[in-house]
Amino acid sequence: MAERKIFAGPRVRRARMERGLTQTAMANGLGISPSYLNLIERNQRPLTVQLILKLASVYRIEPEALQADEKASVAALREVFADPLLADELPGDAELAELVAGAPDVSAAIVKLFRAYREQGGRLSDLSALLAKEGRATALSSTRLPFDEVSEVLAARPNHFASLEEEAEAFSKLLQPYDDLAAALKAWLKREHGISVRILPVATMPNWRRRYDRHTSRLFLSERLSPFDRLREMAMEACLVRMNVAIGVEVEALKLSTDEAARLARFELARYAAHALMMPYEPFRAAAERERYDIDILRSRFGVSFEQAATRLTTLQRPGAAAIPFFLMEIDQSGRQVRRAGARGFPVSRFGGGCPRLPMYAAFAEPGRILVEAVEMPDETAFLCLARTLEGLQGRFDEKVRRTSILLGCEIGFREGIVYGDGLFSSAGGGDAAIKRTPIGPACRLCERAGCLSRAEPPITRPLGLDEMVTGLSAFDFQ
Repeated sequence: MAERKIFAGPRVRRARMERGLTQTAMANGLGISPSYLNLIERNQRPLTVQLILKLASVYRIEPEALQADEKASVAALREVFADPLLADELPGDAELAELVAGAPDVSAAIVKLFRAYREQGGRLSDLSALLAKEGRATALSSTRLPFDEVSEVLAARPNHFASLEEEAEAFSKLLQPYDDLAAALKAWLKREHGISVRILPVATMPNWRRRYDRHTSRLFLSERLSPFDRLREMAMEACLVRMNVAIGVEVEALKLSTDEAARLARFELARYAAHALMMPYEPFRAAAERERYDIDILRSRFGVSFEQAATRLTTLQRPGAAAIPFFLMEIDQSGRQVRRAGARGFPVSRFGGGCPRLPMYAAFAEPGRILVEAVEMPDETAFLCLARTLEGLQGRFDEKVRRTSILLGCEIGFREGIVYGDGLFSSAGGGDAAIKRTPIGPACRLCERAGCLSRAEPPITRPLGLDEMVTGLSAFDFQ
């Protein structure tokens, strides 16, 4: 049986220095020469199984301490260098592996320092949000990825672009789609720009939803897309062609810091324009009010998906013809926020959106079902929320479909005009007092509700309760 060889020189050197031994003293204990031990510590000779057993018996050095998981360490360092602050300094895997092998303690210290930095950044962000809620703006800055910058900028402003709405209405009149927008778009793309549309199989387009080939003037769409998503991709391409200037002006007005962020914003505004084309403002607003914002009726009437109709509801804020101001949030199964939007800007200060008691988390347990709840913040501000899961792109039999959850909400005062508000009453007599409300908070770190079974983190506004004689309902007791 071949003898396994392990290079762990830096770990042997650290163990020797912790015990205050010279190379000669440790070499005598191991029964090897000092020069051989020197070669081992410089990773020029391997540790044999016999030497590992000798280190364990003579110096009580556990074999596991000499065989650290280098793959895990390299992965941890890769996470460190993926931070936006170090985006221009990203080393290759070979270089990271060399650092882990040659200086394991240094690499572990770097990872520990980075995690402390990230934790501190999270706490500063929470503190900034708390101060902003109290009317004390802060100038705390942080390095952001372009995607994060675009998400934050769009979430902070009203989700209504008047110029894109006007352009979409003019485009719709030109197309005269009647009941078949897809056919009208295909005909317009071919007639005006010589672009033909083709649906390609997954094997041909394994990594793309949509791809435009300038050489052959063909727009390729993946068969993974549902009919609703195919329509949106076609509408996006058409809007990028016809509404290029208007979209560019709106992107410029967002005042983003990088070209990459501007390109991402251009994609988001093209999707906004596509929704405006698929669901023209006035017909959609009138239907929404008439049907009391029943999303299933709206999606069927306009031939769109649940997600597309829900997203469109957050954009209906034209001066003089505004609808109920909805806000929207989408999360994935890990709880990470995918996107946020609001008719008047996502209400972070009044709603938060980070509470694990919100129905969008429970929706994953009941895929496809609409969950409706009235929720109440600690200051007694209440919101009507509905949540539902969304299925991602169609995959092969052996591919796991990506599932997300969407939350659509508005202030509870609008409930009478919304069909989802009809089932909220928990006692006879009606009225706001009869509505059952789920107590929530903006996020665990900013929430001071005592006895919350869902608490995941202690609040930054309270000292921890460290009474050994008392155990609270959560692992994060506070005073």
